[in-house]
Amino acid sequence: MFKRILINTLLAGAALAAGIGAQAATPGGTLTAILQPEPVILTSALNTASPTGFFSANVFDGLVEYDNDFKLRPALAERWEVSRDSKTLTFHLRHGVKWHDGKPFTSADVKWTLENVWKKIHPRNQIIFSKVTSTDTPDDYTVVIHFSEPSLAVLSSLNSNGAQVLPKHLYEGTDILNNPYNNKPVGTGPFVFKEWSRGNYITLERNPDYWDRGKPYLDRIVFKIVPDAGARAAALEKGEVQYAPFSPVPLKDAERLAKLPSLKLETRGYDWISPWLFVDVNVDKPYFKDVRVRQALAYAIDRNAFNKVVWYGFGKPATSPVVSTLKQFYTNDVPQYGFDPKKAEALLDEAGLKRGADGVRLRINLDYLPYGDDFKRSGEFIRAALKRVGIEVAVRAQDTPTFTKRVYGERDYDLSVVWFAGFADPLVGVTRAYWSDSIGKNIPWTNASGYRSAEADRLIQQAQGSADQAERVALFKKFQQRVQTDLPSIPLLELHFFTVQSSSLKDTVSGVDQIYSSLKNAWFDNGAKVASGAAAPAR
Repeated sequence: MFKRILINTLLAGAALAAGIGAQAATPGGTLTAILQPEPVILTSALNTASPTGFFSANVFDGLVEYDNDFKLRPALAERWEVSRDSKTLTFHLRHGVKWHDGKPFTSADVKWTLENVWKKIHPRNQIIFSKVTSTDTPDDYTVVIHFSEPSLAVLSSLNSNGAQVLPKHLYEGTDILNNPYNNKPVGTGPFVFKEWSRGNYITLERNPDYWDRGKPYLDRIVFKIVPDAGARAAALEKGEVQYAPFSPVPLKDAERLAKLPSLKLETRGYDWISPWLFVDVNVDKPYFKDVRVRQALAYAIDRNAFNKVVWYGFGKPATSPVVSTLKQFYTNDVPQYGFDPKKAEALLDEAGLKRGADGVRLRINLDYLPYGDDFKRSGEFIRAALKRVGIEVAVRAQDTPTFTKRVYGERDYDLSVVWFAGFADPLVGVTRAYWSDSIGKNIPWTNASGYRSAEADRLIQQAQGSADQAERVALFKKFQQRVQTDLPSIPLLELHFFTVQSSSLKDTVSGVDQIYSSLKNAWFDNGAKVASGAAAPAR
C-alpha cells in the first residue's frame, strides 16, 4: 500500500516541480488542521514532541531553512560563515525582523537562547552545543559562536524545529520551563498566536509584519484536537479539515481516502526527520541488566509481521537506530536479531528466568507513546509476542504528560514503545537516546533506558568534535556496533509517515523538513474541484 501511495506522490511531486510558477498563489482563507495529540507545551525550544514541532514552526523561525535537497537557505540569518578550522560559526541576521509583540529581533535573542536554552534544556541541542566556549554579539545583527572543537552537526539542526530562538525580553530572569509564554508563544514567524482552547483547538492568525514579504498566504490556521482516528478520517472526508500530518487516519483507511478526488496523500516533507520506532528497555531493572534477556526480547518480536499487521506496510524493519535512508552513516554490519522464539527461550533459560508452574518467567509493564491507536496496537503486538516466550506484559495507557514523566523523569517503567526522529545527522537525533549524561533529567526524548557505556559516550564525543566527515562516519558505524551489541533499546521499524490534505490546498511542501516547517507557502486554489458534499475551506 505504501509503495503505491509513494509512487503516486512522486509522480504528483514531479508534475508540481515542472509546473512551479505556472499558477500564482491566491491569498486568503482559513486552514483547519489536525493536531494530535494535544501538545503539552507550544514551543519546541523546550519540548521536541512532534505535535509541538508541527504547531510551533508556524510561530517561530529558525536561523536557516532547508530546501528539497537538504540544502540550507536563509531564514532569520541572511548568510553565515564557518572558519577554516570549523571552530567559529558566524551568522549575519536579517534586519527589520520583529517579535509578534513589536519588539525588535536582535543578536541578543540568539545569544541568550543558545546559552540558556539550547545548551542547558533543549533535548537534542545540549550535546550539539556543549562545546561552545563563548558567543559574541559585536552588533545587533551579528552572532559569532566559538567552539572548543569542531561541530559539523550544528548546521543540520538550525531550522525552526532544531533551534527555535526565544525572545530574551520575555524569558530572561524567569523560570524558563514554567514561563507563561511557553503556552502563549511570541515568535517571529508567519503566524501569530491568538487562542488555545484546551482540548478543542489552537488558533493562529496571519502575521502582517512578517519579514518574508507577501507571506503567509493564509489568513489563519485553526489546529483542531481530534483524539479519535475514525473521527479524523470522517472530518477529512467531509472537508471539515483540510490538512492532517503524521499518518492521522487508521492505516487501513489510507488507501481508500487517497482515491477520493477531494483528498490526496503526501509522503514528502518527512525526509529530514528520519523516524524510527523502537522499544526502550529500562536497563536499571534487575531482570534487564543481563544482556541475554534484552536479546531475548528482540528475538521474540517478528518485525516483518509487526510491519504488516500493525503498521500496514507503512514502515520497514529496522536493523539499527540509524535509518537506512541516511546512507552516509548507516551500516547493517551490526548484530542482528531476527525472529527466533526458540533462541529467545534459550537465552531466557540461560539468564535464569525459567518458566514457573504457570508457564510465566517474568511479569512486566509496557508503556506506549500515547499518540494514537497505532502505538497502542504496537504495545498489544509486543505483549502477544513476549507471552509466547513466557513473559507476561501489562500494557499501560496514559496521557502524554504522565507518559513523559514516568519514562523520562521517574523512569518507573519496564518497556516503552516510542519513536524518535534521527534527523540528517546521528548526533542531532540518534545519540541522545544513548548518551549517559541525559539520564534521569526529566527531559523528554532523551536516554530513558538508563544505558551507560563509556565506549558509546567516547564515540559520541569524538564524532561531535571531529572536523573530518569521513572520520565521523567511521565513528558512527562503530557506535552502531556498540549499541546493537549492548541493546538497551530494540529498533523495530523505520517509519513511513504520510499527510492527508485537501486537493485544493497547494504548496504545502517546500523542503525536506516541511512537517516541522511553517505553512507560509500554502494556499487554497479556488478553482480546484471539491468532492460532492465536501465543504469548501472558509474564507
